[in-house]
Amino acid sequence: MKKLFVTLAVVLASFTAFAQTKEVKTEAKVVAVQENFKEIKAEETPEAVSKAIKTAYPDATISKVYVNEKKEYKLEIAVEDQKTFVFTDASGKFLKR
Repeated sequence: MKKLFVTLAVVLASFTAFAQTKEVKTEAKVVAVQENFKEIKAEETPEAVSKAIKTAYPDATISKVYVNEKKEYKLEIAVEDQKTFVFTDASGKFLKR
C-alpha cells in the first residue's frame, strides 16, 4: 500500500515538471482491503513463521501476532526502537503487502 502511494506521488510530481499546453486529468483510485486479522497469542504462532522472522530479523522481537482466515500472519515486530508489520503465510514465506 505504501508503494502505491509513493508511486502515485512520483507520477503526479512528474506531471508538474513539464510545461503543459493542454489540461491533463489524472484519476487515482485507492482500494482499501480489510483482511479481518484477529489477534492471537505469540505462543500460537507456527514454528515456521517464528523461525522465518528470527532468520530474517535476528535482533527483532515479536510484539503482536494476528491471523486471518487464509492462515496468513501479520506480525508486529520491533527492532531497537522501531516497529513495523511483517506478513507471512503459515509456512513462513514472506508476503508483499
